[in-house]
Amino acid sequence: MSTPAKPALINRFLGHVERAGNALPNPASLFVALAGLVVIVSYVCHLLGVAVTNPANGKVVAVVNLLSVEGVQRMILEATRNFLAYPPLGVTLACLLGIGIAEYSGLIGALLRLVVLKSPAKWITPMVVFAGVMSNAGSEVGYVLLIPLAAALFHALGRHPFLGLAAAFAGVSGGYSANLLVGSVDVLLSGLSEAAAHIVDPTFKVNAMANYYFMVVSTLIVTVAGTWVTEKIVAPRIGDYRGDAPREELKPVSAAERRGLWAAAGAATLLTAVVLWGVLPADGFLVNPKNPDFAASAFMVGIVTFIFLYGLLPGLAYGLAAGTIKNDHDVIAGMNGTMKSLASFIVLAFFAAQFIAYFTWTNLGIITAVSGAQLITHLGLEDLPTLLMIALVLFAAGVNLLISSASAKWALLAPVFVPMFMLLGYSPALVQGAFRVGDSVTNIITPLMSYFPLILTFAHKYDPRAGLGTLIAMMLPYSIAFLIAWTLLLIGWIALGVPMGPGAPLLLAK
Repeated sequence: MSTPAKPALINRFLGHVERAGNALPNPASLFVALAGLVVIVSYVCHLLGVAVTNPANGKVVAVVNLLSVEGVQRMILEATRNFLAYPPLGVTLACLLGIGIAEYSGLIGALLRLVVLKSPAKWITPMVVFAGVMSNAGSEVGYVLLIPLAAALFHALGRHPFLGLAAAFAGVSGGYSANLLVGSVDVLLSGLSEAAAHIVDPTFKVNAMANYYFMVVSTLIVTVAGTWVTEKIVAPRIGDYRGDAPREELKPVSAAERRGLWAAAGAATLLTAVVLWGVLPADGFLVNPKNPDFAASAFMVGIVTFIFLYGLLPGLAYGLAAGTIKNDHDVIAGMNGTMKSLASFIVLAFFAAQFIAYFTWTNLGIITAVSGAQLITHLGLEDLPTLLMIALVLFAAGVNLLISSASAKWALLAPVFVPMFMLLGYSPALVQGAFRVGDSVTNIITPLMSYFPLILTFAHKYDPRAGLGTLIAMMLPYSIAFLIAWTLLLIGWIALGVPMGPGAPLLLAK
């Protein structure tokens, strides 16, 4: 009798979350209100003299009052700059110009039908979650390409498109730190960890593969947990799709489409050959002569341009071969159509950019994070590594609700936690790994995450009434499941004493 009540209880709770979230103003209005709140809080905290010492440089960081003459002028003069500097804006627009051609030409629709017709339905969900995790090696490609593609794929299968959107979003963002490949985030975080370690030991090295073993196993954990949540919690809750968004008809691929697919494959292969020619030789034209690592190559640093090209060139090849693109007017029409669909995102991005800028200018983000870090350091858990790491995971997950950038958070927290735990005998690799767990799991439930508004824009394609509450309620089970499963993995890892990566033990040599 008790078993059936559990899903009902979960559904009631998520229903309350959704209603509460959807009762909030329009996301753009919400960011306007948050920006105004930051201005008011900055004034109050400035009057109270709120300040902390930044552990990275030892300097006192005080709240900056935005209601001062200087603050008001800065808000006026830098509004446009804030908008243009908003991280997802340029990335999204540039990528979707190319992807728009792939969609307009019919390439994406043909690929969807091919995948659906050739793949067992039971493998679609784990495939989408796994692809989301792996997409992190390609920077923002998962956000701008995989998530809308997964929604369309599930829609084509006759399932609710939100299932595909949720599964992909969970993998891309909730599983941000898991991967089978070493990416730019590994290089960035390890560099910050090494710099923090030098506070204790100026010769200590932290390589980019310091968390590799842990991240490989984490990929499996995230894929399994994401699949289970999608099928056992989210799917029963949202039910069947009753919207009127057209779905791709699952008819067999025609002869013209097959020609187009072969042409697209040829274009993609040729582009890939050019990329490999540029990155594999030591003197390749895409290799950075000052830093020959793959992560520093022009391909990885300029991945947005290549996402654009991988949409544009195969899309053009498909359209010309299949007869869906006949001239340059068709090409521009495809790009125009994509830009029209992003109108609401562009409006929202303007106001979200102002809020993020104000939060940074006032130092409220830094002060909040440092204050929380100082609280944890005084808990007196020196001889309990498992509890220490769980505390770090939970703290990172909480801070992630306020500051979404992994590099910004770790640049701030590493100088506190890495030296502290090194003095207790714990390696920077373990500390970094625990941070990465917490940093990932709450990405999918905070509207302050840079790409959250874009995901909401994708959702509006299938349900214009979907609000913040809809998305948060749908993603909350993933966040909880990832937090539990990933933390249990970390606990087991510590208990077994397995190294976090090559040459990265849990404990420092005495």
